[in-house]
Amino acid sequence: MRLTGRGVAVLLGSIAAYVLGELAGYSVFRALAGIGLGALIAATVLTVRQPQVTVQRVLSPDRVERGRPALATLRVRNEGPRWQAAFAAHDSAGDERQEVKIRRLGPGSEATYRYELPTLRRGKIAVGPLTLERRDPLGLASNRKATGEVATLWVHPRRHPTKTVVAGRPRHHHVGRTADDSLRGSADLRDVRPYVVGDEVRHLHWKATARTGQLMVRDYADPDQPRLTVLLDTRREPLPEATFEEATEVAASILFAASTAGHRCRLVTTAGADLAAPGGAVASRMFLDELCVVEQRDDKSGLVPPVLTTGTSAGGAIVVVTGARGSAADFAPLLSRYSSVTVIGLGEAQGVAPILSAQVVLGGSAQEALQQWTGVLR
Repeated sequence: MRLTGRGVAVLLGSIAAYVLGELAGYSVFRALAGIGLGALIAATVLTVRQPQVTVQRVLSPDRVERGRPALATLRVRNEGPRWQAAFAAHDSAGDERQEVKIRRLGPGSEATYRYELPTLRRGKIAVGPLTLERRDPLGLASNRKATGEVATLWVHPRRHPTKTVVAGRPRHHHVGRTADDSLRGSADLRDVRPYVVGDEVRHLHWKATARTGQLMVRDYADPDQPRLTVLLDTRREPLPEATFEEATEVAASILFAASTAGHRCRLVTTAGADLAAPGGAVASRMFLDELCVVEQRDDKSGLVPPVLTTGTSAGGAIVVVTGARGSAADFAPLLSRYSSVTVIGLGEAQGVAPILSAQVVLGGSAQEALQQWTGVLR
């Protein structure tokens, strides 16, 4: 329990009034001092006991698109045999604070309260911890108690309807190269190699075993699979803050559509992030979570990071999301490594110059750029 700012002012005022009353001989000042001290004693009695309740907070949903509603549900239960006086519950969500007035609770009773959480900004928002506060009616004293765990609200970039583009050969196609990161377990023979502990006996290659004198097994793998890589430009120079938010929406829309369709996808940023996942609902959530926390940096390096120009794990389609500036030289390293290259330029600047063997789409916003790109894919 502690005095509030108002309570401290009343205490100092009461002391000053009492001293003035004693020095000047005015009983009215002594009476005012007595009233102030009496109010402070009453406030202390009313707030000395902390709320004895159990509180559970549930976020619904815990992942939401930017601008969509998200609710927090408080379940407050009085487990004790005594009535609990009214109090307030304070919850924090990022830079914003929420206050919920909790009414009196009888023994064993429960009450449910709901309030909205801020979803206007993309990001990973910490919600909590809860603070239970009991105050006297005059606001002279308060007693606070922290309870509950810190929950996480993921505010994903807004998604827009779009089609997806992938490149590669269908699964189980017996013609074409295999990539280093191709899926394993199909009926396509990739190689014959020495047996190691853990290999399946049914994959033994008896003719190679007889010829070499050691156990040899068939190494199966899928050929080059349909796949999509999205390169998101996180540099501040080509993308102002507002335009960068549009860029994250473009990347989120394309990756969500592709991964939901079951395609293997990869997200790379110029800041160094690199996330690859097979298709499916879990993969789409992984990409949205990554885009939820991606931030811009003051990076003077080039647009194409070295991870996309080295190694043998390439192929498929790549979509570059950047500001509306650029030249063919910026994207030249990608043209020889990917069968399909698309550059989506955002903003109102001069525009990305035409690039041989690449598709260029320009738009002032994420929705406009995706609409144009979807029209090109039809």
